[in-house]
Order: sequence, then structure tokens, then C-alpha cells
Amino acid sequence: MRIEMQKICKAFGGNQVLCDAGFQLENSEVHALMGENGAGKSTLMKILTGVYTKDSGTILVDGREVTYLNPQEAEKAGIVFIHQELNVLFDLTVEENLFLGKEITNSLGICNRKAMRAKTKEILGMLGVRIPTSKVMSELSVGQQQMIEICKALMVDAKVIIMDEPTAALTQSETKVLFEVIHNLQKRGVSIVYISHRMEEIFELCDRITVLRDGNYVGTKNRAETDMNDIVKLMIGREIGERYPARNFTIGEEMFRVEGLTKKDVFDHVSFTVHAGEVLGVSGLMGAGRTEIMQAIFGNLPYEEGSIYIGNQKCNISSPEQAIQLGIGFITEDRKSEGLMLEETIQKNITLTNLSSVSNGKGILRRKSENDLIAKAIKELHIRCIGPQHECHNLSGGNQQKVVIAKWIYTNPKILIFDEPTRGVDIGAKKEIYNIINVLAKKGVAIIMVSSELPEVLGMSDRIMVVREGTVRGILSREEVNQEKIMTLATGGNI
Repeated sequence: MRIEMQKICKAFGGNQVLCDAGFQLENSEVHALMGENGAGKSTLMKILTGVYTKDSGTILVDGREVTYLNPQEAEKAGIVFIHQELNVLFDLTVEENLFLGKEITNSLGICNRKAMRAKTKEILGMLGVRIPTSKVMSELSVGQQQMIEICKALMVDAKVIIMDEPTAALTQSETKVLFEVIHNLQKRGVSIVYISHRMEEIFELCDRITVLRDGNYVGTKNRAETDMNDIVKLMIGREIGERYPARNFTIGEEMFRVEGLTKKDVFDHVSFTVHAGEVLGVSGLMGAGRTEIMQAIFGNLPYEEGSIYIGNQKCNISSPEQAIQLGIGFITEDRKSEGLMLEETIQKNITLTNLSSVSNGKGILRRKSENDLIAKAIKELHIRCIGPQHECHNLSGGNQQKVVIAKWIYTNPKILIFDEPTRGVDIGAKKEIYNIINVLAKKGVAIIMVSSELPEVLGMSDRIMVVREGTVRGILSREEVNQEKIMTLATGGNI
């Protein structure tokens, strides 16, 4: 299937999101669509698949002008969109999610559970996913839920599959399996539109790269004729320099200590320390228990044994409220369901965690203090928006992440946990987040950074703790660590 989008324009209210944007997809190619957060990538694909209606422009499919009125029409034509925002029903099983609206029935219209279960196992097997078909979606990790979303697309006889940040929540091994599936689909004549901020993936996987900037088409490059710096320059209009800013400041005294933290069947005798001004990276495969350990530290998951110390003082943390009072902040893995009130404004989201600094002792807001804080956050974190009243569900993923970070950094935390801080964030915004982490560390904040991106862990951490099946397999210094050692520990080996 050949697709050509010409001079596509789209505005939401007074906000012009796309202006003369274009994109061209050939048969059996893997084509990257890149740009900073807010550049219009997802919006352009949502127009193609009928989620949004274009204001002007032309869409040609195999030379014929088309306008799909809804995603069902696009899917019927063979175009499937795997959205960055997970589209799952959490109270249903894996099998029920995969077959929702596509049930296999007998002549009486009754669901053929046996056939559906067999098909589910077949599709899961294609991606190397070992999840019971009867498992309820709410019990799965974000990465597992993402794999189920990919499985949905494989169940349709698609000619074009659009993948928006498909590996954002996947481990390296899961990503490798996904790439094999993509290559197999390409051999069968399927074209892939691949939206990602991960440069290494783009240059490993894609045939061509199209770049959007501020809603405008910038250019298309053959992978073999370009490089990472060239694409970054097209995306942001300038060179970005080193991907990971230098860390050359002094690490202080021990700020935070965990001893023997245990929750049966989740994590076991976890012990580590973090010093003032230090970034402790936390690595491990999906499902290793990294996030669960952080949730326990923040009082959101009760643990059965172990002790937590801030400074030299032992602390009993049984709720997030207690953790916040003790100076712990938590930037969660899933910003949409845990980090933000999506239907509320930037102002309300940031104010919520900073009430003490923008209100008087009687709980009455000081409007000037609040307005000053929000203006400062938008400016310092470069949040691309129409103003403080911009609702968060209308922000791009990267700008949503910046709002989550803003919520916590202005609480002046002593310990700040970043769980997948740059998931779904473009390369320019990543650098900004890394700079924020460095600024906080320089002020003496103890940073714990959980990340599935090994280059990020290696580039930003002073020490790296590797977790496997709920246990700490090792803590390595910046000088001794490398990618091979992390993967050896994460997969059960010894070094």
C-alpha cells in the first residue's frame, strides 16, 4: 500500500498543530516519523486513520484520494494504528481485550472460547510473550500491556501498521523480538510507520526517515545517507552536542538508606544507599521488581520487612503523604494513570503538590504566588503550551512528562525517584530532563533513576543497581560498569 499525505493542516482552537505537513509511505518499507514532542507526528497519523479530521490537504492511498471518517474505516482498508496511549480495558482478560469486537462465534452467535484461546496463544507466541490468556490486564506491567496492544494489530490483516513509541515500555529482549516481527511483516509486504525518539532503533530498523518540526514538513532522508546528528539538526534546528551532560560535582554524605526491604513474591531483602548529589541508576529486565521497590519506598505498596532511613533517622512510611512530608518525591512510570490529572490544567496539576508554598497557613491560595510558580515551571522546563490553563490531555507526551517533573521539583525534595523519566520523550527534551537531574543533584538532592534504556543509565548514573526477580544482583560504580555487565547480572549471571 502506498500512502501520500500532502499539505495537511490542522488547528485545535487557536493552536495550529499542523501546517502544510506531508508524509509519503512506499510498499513494504519501514519508515520513521520523527520530530520533537509537539511536532505533530501523532496528530498527522490520527488524521490519516480518521481519529481527527484535517482542516485542509490531501490524502492519497494507492493514487486514490481518501478520507477515513473513523479508525474502523481505516482498519477495514488495512491501516492499523497502535497508539502511544494504551487502549486496553483493564478489567478484562488478555484474551477478551484481543477479541473485543472481533469475537469468534459459532453458528448460534456464541463465542468459541477454544478457538479464541488458541488464536491468542498463537499471536502471543509470535511476539514471544509468556502471559496467561486468562490474566486480567490490570495485573500486567506497562510493558506487558504494550505487547498486548501490538498483538491486537497482528490479529488484523493489516497492510500498514503505525507504531507510536512501541518500545517505550519494553525491555531490550522484548524490543529485539518486536524488531524480528517487524522484519517478518515487511517480508510479507506490510509497511510500518515507526514513530520513536530512540535514535539507535531508528538507524537499526528503518529504511527512510521523515522529520516534522513545529507542524511543518522538514524533509525525508534515506537511512544510509544520513546520520544521527543530521536528523537531530532537522528536528530541533540546531546541534544538540553531547547527549548526556557532564557530571563532575562532589557527592555528599549518605542521604537515604534501605535495609532488607521485603515483600513476599515481589522483592526480597533489598538493601542500598543513595548519597546527597548522587544519581543511583536502577536497571533490570521488565518485571524484575524495580518499580515495586520504588512504590514501597514511597508508601504506595506495603512491605513486610526491612527499614528505611533518611539521614540517620529511621522512618516508618505507610503512605505517599508520609513520604512527601519526609521529603521524598516520586515521578511515576505511567504518567497518564498515576502522574497526572489529564482532564485538568497544567496549573492545577502543579499546584496540587505545591499547596504549602502557594497558600497561607489556613489553606487559602495566594494567587500571585501560584501564578509565579506556574510561569516559572513553564519557562524553566520549556513546556510547550498555550498557557497555564492548557489541559494536560491536549499536551504531547513529552510535555506531559515535563508537567509531572514540575509537580515534584518545586516541592524541594531531599530524595527524588525518577521511574522511566524520559519514556516517550524526544531527544531535545531528554537533554533538558538530564540537565534538570544534574541541577537537582548539584543542589544535594539524592536521585534514584529507574530506566530501561541502558545508554541512559550508563550516561547519567554515578552507581548502578541491577535488580533481578526482586533481588539486588549487584551495585556497580561508574568506573567499572558497562552494558555487558548490567545484562549479565540482569539475566542471572555473575561477574
